Order: sequence, then structure tokens, then C-alpha cells
Amino acid sequence: MNIEHELRGQGANAPRQPNRAERGREQTRLFDIPNEPVTSDDYYTPPELFEIMDLIFDIDVCAPPNGIPWIPAKRHFDLNDDGLQQEWIGRIWMNPPYSNTAPWMDRFTQHENGVALIPTSRAQWFGRLWESNAGIVHPTGTPMFQFVKPDGKRANIYMPVILAAFGDDNIKAISKIGKLR
Repeated sequence: MNIEHELRGQGANAPRQPNRAERGREQTRLFDIPNEPVTSDDYYTPPELFEIMDLIFDIDVCAPPNGIPWIPAKRHFDLNDDGLQQEWIGRIWMNPPYSNTAPWMDRFTQHENGVALIPTSRAQWFGRLWESNAGIVHPTGTPMFQFVKPDGKRANIYMPVILAAFGDDNIKAISKIGKLR
């Protein structure tokens, strides 16, 4: 018999109350809404970007399940496919998970054919990209970079983004979006 519960008048079979550490973990859920299978990386590239670039991609290497209908890619790799483990052929589109950009950018830099929408960073991968022969554009006109969330609403993110491209046609395409470095 649990004396603490008896003293509170709850009886021995009363549900156990969470301790302070457990209450802290419970508070990671905002407003007591169950967690959705959406992560902080689920911000999709706006369709206007693809209209301006006017490119067809062979593969979207970082797609959500079933891809995104407005991304003009012939194929897509989602989380289950693990795009880092797949063979990249032809022109690729990449909006990598910003929570783990480094391995994606290393692979993109080695592939040298495609366009990537990435955050600016002080990380080593960004220095390697900057020193490469990639075309880099900081987009002008911020409305274009209100990302599309899985629910269809538009949202900004807290960090600036750039477009990086390898390949003459890809570099020409991103130059339509901002001043080319």
C-alpha cells in the first residue's frame, strides 16, 4: 500500500502523478497536441522558383513521401529511399534537410550537376562550396522564399538561403533569380 496516495485520499490504485523531470518531457508537446510526423525540415520550395528557372530535373534527391507535384523532376528520392545512398544521375534538384546539410552538400559538390536551395552557414561544407566553381545566387525578392509547409500555408524560415548550381545551364537558370556570384 502506498502511504503517500493514502494520505492524499487517492487510494493505492490511483494513477501515478509525473515527477518534475517527467513533466518537463511532457511539455515538449506544444499545447498538448499530439506530435505530427512532420519535422522542422518540412518546408518545401515554392513553385514560383521552378517557373523562373524553367528547368527539368532528373531527380529530386530530398523529396517528402510521394514527391512534391510542382517540382519538375522525373524521379524523386524520399526518406525511405535514402537519397544519399542512391545513384545520382543527370541534373538533380536538392532542398536538403537543414538540420543535417553537410553530407548532402558534400555529395552535391561531388556530383557537379544540379541546383540546391540551401541555408547560408559558417560550416565547413559552405566554405568548400564557396571555393568551388558553383554558381551562387542570393535570391532577390523575399516573397519567393516564403516556403510552403506541408499544410499548404506559406512561412519564412529564420535563416537566409541561397541557390547553388553546377553546370552551365543550371547556373544560367539561377541567374534569373538574383545576382550571380
